[in-house]
Amino acid sequence: MTENAYTRRDDDSSSNNGDEGRGAGRTTGTVLVTSGTGKTGRRVVERLTALGVPVRSGSRTGEVPFDWQDDTGWEAALRGTEAAYVAYYPDLAVPGAAEAMAAFGRTATACGVRRVVLLSGRGEPQAAAAEEALRGAAGRAEVTVVRSAFFAQNFSEGALLDGVIGGELVFPAGTTAEPFLDLDDLADVVVAALTGDGHAGAVYELTGPRSLTFEQAAGELGRAAGRPVRYTPVTGPAYASLLEEFGLSETEAEFLAELFATLLDGHNAATTDDVKRVLGREPKDFADFGREAARDGAWHG
Repeated sequence: MTENAYTRRDDDSSSNNGDEGRGAGRTTGTVLVTSGTGKTGRRVVERLTALGVPVRSGSRTGEVPFDWQDDTGWEAALRGTEAAYVAYYPDLAVPGAAEAMAAFGRTATACGVRRVVLLSGRGEPQAAAAEEALRGAAGRAEVTVVRSAFFAQNFSEGALLDGVIGGELVFPAGTTAEPFLDLDDLADVVVAALTGDGHAGAVYELTGPRSLTFEQAAGELGRAAGRPVRYTPVTGPAYASLLEEFGLSETEAEFLAELFATLLDGHNAATTDDVKRVLGREPKDFADFGREAARDGAWHG
């Protein structure tokens, strides 16, 4: 999927998985980071800034106004930039996402953007349609797609944080395994694609090094946090009802429940080596994520 509250999170025969030029640095102009204060966006901003790359961090209330629901500000945010990181909110699978990607692609092309890196999700047909809409509208701009597994940081920064703190993770995943991805790895891949050569046209599917069920993940989190955390599976409709109790509209709740049913049916359980292909190292293990999150006080609440 993308920068929604849970994850981000297909095989594409056009993927370029060659290693030529991967990791080779190059001088880059200004980069627009959309959703620049989100879980992935802020990490990308931090890394680009550390490399000395000029960055515009776009957000609804930030210094560079950028709102996915209001395209009137897109041209101003993109004008004068060379590249853009696209993290669509709420998710590439929602109705209207493909139209938004096409509009963004046209605006980016008109502004002379040469490189676009898009955050997408694994195994989402609607997201794949949005990817294609962006490619079709981006003209000669280089487009790289980064399809992510379920964010590990959903347990430390996202919607499942309170569950870890409270000792119970309620989620409609059943016994399906998921190769949770650490967002530091995702951000490193995005920055490599934004600033290095050899990524044009690539579709990377990013996962952690092993797949865990949510019950196993809860066990890992409990050991890291120093207190029991149990996993309680629920049905999709039951989960939608819980989300409504927490303030989501019926439409939003049903969409998320249906999305998780689609994603967590086992077809995304396999790991890939794309993190290593791009970065030359293994992705971070979920246990290491848990220890680092505990060290940083994620679950002290």
